[in-house]
Amino acid sequence: MGIEYLKAEGLFRLTAGDTEYVIGIADGKYVGHVYFGKAIDDSRCGYLMRTEEPPFVPSRNPGEKGSFADAFFWEYSTWGVGDYRESCLNVRTAGGSRGCELHYEGYRILEGKPGLKGLPATFCRDEENGGGMTLEIFCRDQVLGLKAVLRYSVFEDSPAVIRSVELINEGQETLYLEKVLTACLDMDLEEGDLLTLGGSWARERHMIRRPLAFGKQLVSSFRGESGHQDHPFLAVMEKGAGRERGQVYAMHFVYSGNFMAEAEVSQFDNVRMVMGIHPEGFEWVLKPGVSFTAPEVVCVYSDQGLDKMTHIFHDLYRGHLIRSHYLHKKRPILINNWEATYFDFDSGRLLEIAEEAARRGIEMLVMDDGWFGKREKPAGSLGDWTVNEEKLPGGLPRLVKEVEKLGLSFGIWFEPEMISPDSDLYRAHPDWAMHLPGREPVQSRAQYVLDLSRAEVVDYVYESVAAILRSAPVSYVKWDMNRQMTDVGSAVLGREHQGELFHRYILGVYELQERLMKEFPDLLLENCASGGARFDPGMLYYSPQIWCSDDTDAVERLAIQEGTALLYPLGAIGAHVSACPNHITGRMTPFRTRGHVAMAGTFGYELDITKLPEEEKQMIQNQVETYHRFQPLVREGDYYRIASWAENRRYDCWEVVSKDRREALVTFVQVLAEPNRHSRKLFLKGLDPEAEYCLEGSGRVYKGALLMYGGFLVQPMKGDFMSQMYHFTVNYER
Repeated sequence: MGIEYLKAEGLFRLTAGDTEYVIGIADGKYVGHVYFGKAIDDSRCGYLMRTEEPPFVPSRNPGEKGSFADAFFWEYSTWGVGDYRESCLNVRTAGGSRGCELHYEGYRILEGKPGLKGLPATFCRDEENGGGMTLEIFCRDQVLGLKAVLRYSVFEDSPAVIRSVELINEGQETLYLEKVLTACLDMDLEEGDLLTLGGSWARERHMIRRPLAFGKQLVSSFRGESGHQDHPFLAVMEKGAGRERGQVYAMHFVYSGNFMAEAEVSQFDNVRMVMGIHPEGFEWVLKPGVSFTAPEVVCVYSDQGLDKMTHIFHDLYRGHLIRSHYLHKKRPILINNWEATYFDFDSGRLLEIAEEAARRGIEMLVMDDGWFGKREKPAGSLGDWTVNEEKLPGGLPRLVKEVEKLGLSFGIWFEPEMISPDSDLYRAHPDWAMHLPGREPVQSRAQYVLDLSRAEVVDYVYESVAAILRSAPVSYVKWDMNRQMTDVGSAVLGREHQGELFHRYILGVYELQERLMKEFPDLLLENCASGGARFDPGMLYYSPQIWCSDDTDAVERLAIQEGTALLYPLGAIGAHVSACPNHITGRMTPFRTRGHVAMAGTFGYELDITKLPEEEKQMIQNQVETYHRFQPLVREGDYYRIASWAENRRYDCWEVVSKDRREALVTFVQVLAEPNRHSRKLFLKGLDPEAEYCLEGSGRVYKGALLMYGGFLVQPMKGDFMSQMYHFTVNYER
């Protein structure tokens, strides 16, 4: 790992692992992209900027500066001065003119990795386990008095490049930032594919691959959240690239609000990738002496397909983004009462569930929606965070004490960011809800959105949550957000600052969760947003696990968890076994299969355990034992995708291999049974080719090379939705 400035060549070279990122200064002032890829260790690569061919640099050919700007590979593109591709920055002056041109001024190389005030950001855990370095490139628009700091960070143990941007108004007049994206990456790629993650509620993060085409291809959200529909991720792949082969260039946004991610094929068959805060509804007032910092973008290059990209993201997030002390610890196996009772529960009902759960080895009871105010249905009391003692006599302290007597810890659900029109809080403070003057606010799920840009609202929400957590020993919080934003207006921001509301809202969310983790450092926080609408790296900074989707159907979860695991370690994926028929799809799947699918995540239960047949209760005990046994491997190991139900429509398979390659767990799901079918051959990955692996329970031993290149045979099973786990360990007896 290292960052160096090659003065004679005018190049900055960042190396991390086997990856190299090179930046050049053209014509003494234009910051250009030179190279991002496999390490080349050759300082003579500056010619890749093409400044020695037409249209040449402006000092040599001033009559074609526009042609230069529209073809140059920029590190940070700006609007209005000749580059007609997608820009990262658009600035308006008080007089109404638009345009910005940044010229290079200098640089600084720092040991370590600075944080971003008020924002989630990757960090150096310590020098022994991933020390880092940071390059700051200083640019300026002399006309605007605007200074830009382009930041690039690398870590000792990761080939990822982390980018962020800070804009500082050093002039005398107020500036208006109409668009601030974080990262731009220009490259040569005449043919390729675009990979994104998309879907909808209950079918989030499905992998979508399509050919790169001329023009702009965009994924985005301006819903006030990263969203069910799109994900703040973008990858450009060379033609033919797959799981194990080919080049992949990927970007991932460490942010939880509005975003845009775009790939553009230009007139010269070049590709530009950009990522950052969505400009729709965004305008930031930058007064003299004030700065604005854009959230981070993680840039990853893989020369060995998607598997390597996945491992880079997983290791980076485990090593440099997740802060919780639960990161490398066993998570409690919980049971959530939501699908068991919905709103119809009291202390007695919860304790019945807890008592049966304790007998089966479950470790935590989570009380979901309906415990506060007068909440008997989805249409009231959000904001009134006081315990309903008609349901819970003696309040939370008594309930938690009874749960703990059974040997279980206790968790609780909140939806702190919303307010019900039918609530004491709304009647007292209607202006605390986002709204547009003169318009009736749009309800969604019978609720409005609290204006978290206001300090007094943030304080109220925090104290409401904290007071509950102080009242009893709560070990876990599920933090939910169940609607998207409309009526994006604030009663206090003023006309000039309304365009800041989306971003200030997310900063308010981050402040709330930062305060929560500081006061309650032992709390296990699980973020949720109507399922998976805010499953993003920004949330991962505050909570080590995120609820993956409200759809707990084991078959639907195959595609959802495949797309999620493409970027996120399995230990971050909230996954539960639920009842059948499934409450969303109505599908019937075997209890065994539901368990196997949920074990590719944090694992828990979302059902009425008291109503299960004895056979399934016994299976819970077996699943609990299995999960305890394999959780360290699932949490820490390298994840490989062996087969995809989303692609073949017949079966699904994934594998987790320990870092020392001495252990592997393979999960196979036969989604649809077929008649007259021979065994399926699976090619395992990540094993030691020379090691001898014993398949547990069979007495059979395979050489690693045989399993990877010859294949492993899975016999057909009778029935749809059947599954099997295969555990391989290095055979020490041979």
